[in-house]
Amino acid sequence: MKTCGIVLVGTAGYGEIYLKALQETNRLDWIKGVVDIHPESSSFYTLFQQMNIPIYTSLESFYEQNQAELAIISTPIHFHANQAITAMKNGSHVLCEKPVSGSLGEAVKMRQVRNETGRFLAIGFNWSFSDSVHRLKQDINNGLFGAPVQGQTIVLWPRTEEYYNRSNWAGKRFSPNGEPVFDSIANNAAAHFFHHLFYVLGSKEEQSARLKSLDIELYRANPIETFDTCAIRAKTDQSVDLYYYASHAVNEEYGPHFELEFEKASIRYYAGKPIKAMFNNGMEKSYGDPEEEHMNKLDVCIQAVVEGNKSIRCSIEAAYPHLLGMKYMHEINPAIPAFPSFYIRKNTDTNLTYVSNLAEVLYECYKSNQLPSERNIKWAHHYKTVQIPEKFSFNT
Repeated sequence: MKTCGIVLVGTAGYGEIYLKALQETNRLDWIKGVVDIHPESSSFYTLFQQMNIPIYTSLESFYEQNQAELAIISTPIHFHANQAITAMKNGSHVLCEKPVSGSLGEAVKMRQVRNETGRFLAIGFNWSFSDSVHRLKQDINNGLFGAPVQGQTIVLWPRTEEYYNRSNWAGKRFSPNGEPVFDSIANNAAAHFFHHLFYVLGSKEEQSARLKSLDIELYRANPIETFDTCAIRAKTDQSVDLYYYASHAVNEEYGPHFELEFEKASIRYYAGKPIKAMFNNGMEKSYGDPEEEHMNKLDVCIQAVVEGNKSIRCSIEAAYPHLLGMKYMHEINPAIPAFPSFYIRKNTDTNLTYVSNLAEVLYECYKSNQLPSERNIKWAHHYKTVQIPEKFSFNT
């Protein structure tokens, strides 16, 4: 059996999920080295020592002594660009965790290096590597459902003070050293679901639908620099409206759910259940639950390395609409409005800050395809609109 030499950058947090996946498939010995400034914080630290897996404090120092066919970048957002570029320049293919990077300029450089080196650069949006979403996307592109009409997704995931205090970049626009981060619910925990709406409508496996415009409402209940709540209407270059509702400032968990409307069918997904297509003639087709395949990205990238395949399911091109969305959300909202204090509540037992009835409001918006300001919600600010320049497309 062919093997794939791996360097893992970031061994705690999400890095541990990669390590567990490698352990479960008996591939820990494929690791040529790990990179972390605090490796002792990983629960695998003792195992690294037992297996004589080299530990480095920088990716550069790893490449001074080793090579790896695949580099897995599982570090904070502001490290993605430099580490991915270093890996590709040293001959490694790259699986980089989402999002691509903290800025458009960084992403452009990453793509240039990808093209120059001939390596692949995969962005780890989980669902985009799943077989269920892959089959759905093939059926969409084969015209099984007819033309797309609109789509919407909602994810309400409460997060406490501990979440925002976990690092010195959480909820920040920039890192302590000034690198762009723009950490928010849409750029981190719930980034997958904004991206997903564009990905399934992309005309090619490794691409997404192009983002044409945004109507944006951003809010915060927590004392952060970015936002913990958003309601977005995005329009693709095919004039398909895509709605995205997400919040950490809620006191109940809901989603992720998504719905896609086509001429001949409706696609539905409810957390924990399979994606299902319901045709206008009463027929149904099931695709499975992409959440059950959340680590397919690792297997897909290893297989691509072994087979010498440079085309990857979720390339940097596919992740580009999400990156542009984050860029313009912040550019058009240099100061994020806070919810009026009258509506803000705090659970002193859990240290959860939330907004009264926010979950209900966002759910009603989701069902009616409206933004909060369009429903005349008292705390809502009228949405801001931005047109995305056509030149900003990796699909051309």
